[in-house]
Parts: sequence; C-alpha cells; structure tokens
Amino acid sequence: MRHYLDHAASSPLRPAAAEAWAEAAALTGNPSSTHAAGRQARARLEDAREQLADAVVAHPSEVVFTSGGTEADNLAVLGVAASARADGPARLATSTVEHPAVHDAVASLGERALWLGVDADGVVTADALAGLSPGVALVSVMAVNNETGTVQPLDAVVDAVRRVGAVAHSDGVQALGHVPLDFAASGLDLLSLSAHKLGGPVGVGALIVRRGVRLAPTGFGGGQEARLRSGTVPVALAAGFAAAAAQAVAERSSEAARLGALRAELAAAVRALPDTTVNGGVHVSPAICHVTFRGCRADDLLLLLDAAGIDCSTGSACTAGVHQPSRVLLAMGRPEADATASLRFSFGPTTTAADIRALTQALPGVVATARAATGSGGT
Repeated sequence: MRHYLDHAASSPLRPAAAEAWAEAAALTGNPSSTHAAGRQARARLEDAREQLADAVVAHPSEVVFTSGGTEADNLAVLGVAASARADGPARLATSTVEHPAVHDAVASLGERALWLGVDADGVVTADALAGLSPGVALVSVMAVNNETGTVQPLDAVVDAVRRVGAVAHSDGVQALGHVPLDFAASGLDLLSLSAHKLGGPVGVGALIVRRGVRLAPTGFGGGQEARLRSGTVPVALAAGFAAAAAQAVAERSSEAARLGALRAELAAAVRALPDTTVNGGVHVSPAICHVTFRGCRADDLLLLLDAAGIDCSTGSACTAGVHQPSRVLLAMGRPEADATASLRFSFGPTTTAADIRALTQALPGVVATARAATGSGGT
C-alpha cells in the first residue's frame, strides 16, 4: 500500500471535478464560435467562470483562465511590467522566497527587480515593506509558501502597496482551499490560482484581475480571456477547476481542522527525532509540513521513503529532477547543509491518519539509514 503525501505538487482529481470535466468534454464547439455548438460551449465556460469567482469572492469578469499557476504568475508580473514600461522604468518587487514562476519572472527584469527580505520563518519583514517607495509598479508576495507552508501577512503587504501606489499581486496557488481567501476583501489587484493543487485537472489555472487594473497581454493570438490571454479556452478543464475549487472552499474549515491535526501529529513525531526542525513558523498552512533532517541528504531520504511506499518531495515539484539547495531556506538564513537536508510532506482530501502513521513509523529507520550513508551518525 502506498501513502501519498505530495498534494502540494499535485492532488488527486476530485470526483466532482472529474464529473464536471467529463460533462463539459462531451460538448462540441469552440466557445468563441457564434453557432449553436459554440454558444453552448460558451455558456458552460461562463458557468465555470461564475463558479470559480464565487469560490474566491470575485466578480466573474475578473477571472482570466490560464494554463496553470505558472502562466498566471508570469502574466501578472510581465503584464504589469509591460504596462508600466510606457510610464518609465518602474521597478517590480517580490520576496526572496517566491515560487520560481514569480521569482524568475521578476529576476528577468534585471535592474528593475527589487527583492524583499524575509525573517527566519520566511515571513516578509516589516522593514522590507517599509522600504518600498514610489516608483514601484508591482509588489508580489505569495499567500502561502509552496515549500514551507508559511502564511504571509497579506494585509500588511497590501497596506504597503497602497502607500506607494503600486499593484498588489499574490500567488495563491497553495492557499485556495486551505486558508481563507477573499479576493474582494483582500485589497489585492491580482491573484494567481491553479486547479491541480486542490484536486482539479492538470493544465488549467486562473489569474484574478481586479477591474480597472492595467495589465498588458504577454502573448499574441485571438484575444480570448479579456484580450489578456489568447488561445482557445479549454472548457472542460475550466469546468473541472471550478468544481474542485467550489468543493475545496465549501469544505475548507472542516478540512483545515482535520489536516491541521494530522500535521500536528507528524510535527510532534518529527521533533522527537534528533537534529530535526519543522520549518515555517507559527502561521503555516495545515496542508504542508516541511522538515529539516540534519546530517541527511534529502535525495537519500526521498528514495528511502519511496521504497517504503511513501510519496513526498524535496520542495517545489517544478524544479524536481535537478535538486539543488533550497533557495527558500537559504533566503531564510539557513545554512546550505539545511537547505539540502529538507523534505516537504503535504496533505489533501485523501490523506488519512493511516498515512501519517505509516510515515512516523518509517522515519526513524529511514533517517538513521540516511545519516549512516553520510557518516554523520545523527550529529
């Protein structure tokens, strides 16, 4: 029996999402076509748009469907950069612990990039926010870190953004369905989402764009999705996404309590092992537990746990296969040894107490074997 603890990478498809996808996939017609089949597809697409908007408390016209969270992040960063270019060389600011989709997009702007430091828990600091000044066009700070699960103080971020007259963006990919997310009340201008992190289909996401925000398209084509994202919109994927989001939000409170209890159980077991640290601080997602096992190589732990029937990850799945020291932990001031000795365990609707029990029973032997392989002996 295998135990899947990598929901932050991709969560199993929810039955409700599969049903919505199948129903929409049976439709014939391009949603941009004006004939009857096209109008039927368009109607189903707009139903999905409204359902997703309801899930995040946004207006349906603010929902721009994309191919996933990465494209949504890229469109937010580069779209604001392109829009602001006409007004001069405005800078774009982001934290040092962002997902590569934001971090690398901002880095590509060269001298226009501004980096916001974080504390030892990975929380963007008050000093970093206070250092923002007019001339910054965009500030992007993720809602929940994809590695550590740290919840960022978005209220403080938005306050700082308003002070300098910038656009506020947040990568909410790991937040939706796990922590409260209310776009209308948040003060955010842009919010990135992804379907497959919460049990929707792979290949679809969304950028929520507050009405009135200036954003330039980053690609060329037919001008679908409010002329911001060209390409035929995959109606079935959008329907599956919306269904998954609706269910995740409806069950959020009860699931947060259930997953939080499982996380606490795992964290207590991990802390009982020598030379281990549970990362992320106090305010963390109930769905992520990120642990440093000193004296181990993360890749060794990963393979040993895989052999024991447990699926987890070394961090962002988007960089899987090229494991390097965690940029997130390095930004938090941790030594390189810690940044190469950490694993992420993440939970979702299918996670059970049996999964956590299997992991906690396997960990002592796995950690001892991994430490013996490095000759550390647990020191």
